[in-house]
Amino acid sequence: MPVRPLIAGNWKMHGLAAQLAEIEAISAFVQVRRPAADVLICVPATLISRAASIAGGRIAVGGEDCHAQASGAFTGDCSADMLKDAGATTVIVGHSERREYHGETDAMVAAKAGAARRSGVAAIICIGETQAQREAGNTLAACGRQIAGSLPADVAQSGSIAIAYEPLWAIGSGHVPVPAQIIEVHRHIRECLMDIAGASGADIRILYGGSVRSDNVQSILSLANVDGVLIGGASLLAADFDAVLRTLPVMVQEPSRADPPRSPR
Repeated sequence: MPVRPLIAGNWKMHGLAAQLAEIEAISAFVQVRRPAADVLICVPATLISRAASIAGGRIAVGGEDCHAQASGAFTGDCSADMLKDAGATTVIVGHSERREYHGETDAMVAAKAGAARRSGVAAIICIGETQAQREAGNTLAACGRQIAGSLPADVAQSGSIAIAYEPLWAIGSGHVPVPAQIIEVHRHIRECLMDIAGASGADIRILYGGSVRSDNVQSILSLANVDGVLIGGASLLAADFDAVLRTLPVMVQEPSRADPPRSPR
């Protein structure tokens, strides 16, 4: 059975109260158009509670990082419990910017993903190769190592994990891998997940991220083992994000009891 795609946005360190109007606009669009996909916007922790209230369940709201511990003397950090308490359903962990600027290791990412699972929050685990690794022909090995090291120990039982493949050289660059490259890496990710999680690995969503826009999202989603996308810059404005959603098929409206029965043909 095909996996329902996930269209996720990552606002990164953008967004003040005034930008919550974008959440309202996206939510309203989803309510009217009803795209055949799950829609998620991950916002800074300062906006989660208000964004979740505004979204009103029409779209999901998530966080952009969490601490591996449920509580403690970790000034400035947010636990997965705190994110959930604020209204988040999902959290991004292991984003390349966290790995690069904050020195996060695979083990740290795995601990955060495990903490999210224990809190009842879904985790999107990011992986991806550098330009140097791509040019050296080490893409699959690099991604495989990150998957093996970044998944929580009980991934087969979690049911709330997604992998986001984001080649570092594509994020924010406007450059997207050619379809054959995406297919190759996503197939390898699926194989790694099946090796680690057994049959459960077939049900784990694999998202693509890196310069996703309305003019390329449909072709990306059509590729094998691409179960959704993680969008950066194009998720900040409702007009851009709605343009992405507009490319998706809409849900079939089931007839209500008030609808007249259809005549057989």
